Amino acid sequence: MARSNKKVIPESRQMLDQMKYEIAAEFGLNVGYGGRSSLAGADTEFGGELGAISDHSYGQYKGWGHLTSRENGSVGGEITKRLIRQAEQHL
Repeated sequence: MARSNKKVIPESRQMLDQMKYEIAAEFGLNVGYGGRSSLAGADTEFGGELGAISDHSYGQYKGWGHLTSRENGSVGGEITKRLIRQAEQHL
């Protein structure tokens, strides 16, 4: 069975993208925004505040392809934890 990434609420895409990049920066992962001017620079904003410095020597990459499965999965897992926490607070 093919997986579908269709969003139940399409308007949530921007919020989820922002959360994804904030978490990546908190974890010290070097990702870019792929040329999205409205989000440019945010990937280092929070990492700098937290003192998170990536131990990778990737240079200035745009995107997620250079990260390991574990790194990508940790971001997705943290998104899930935060969304569940938010849902529980609203119950």
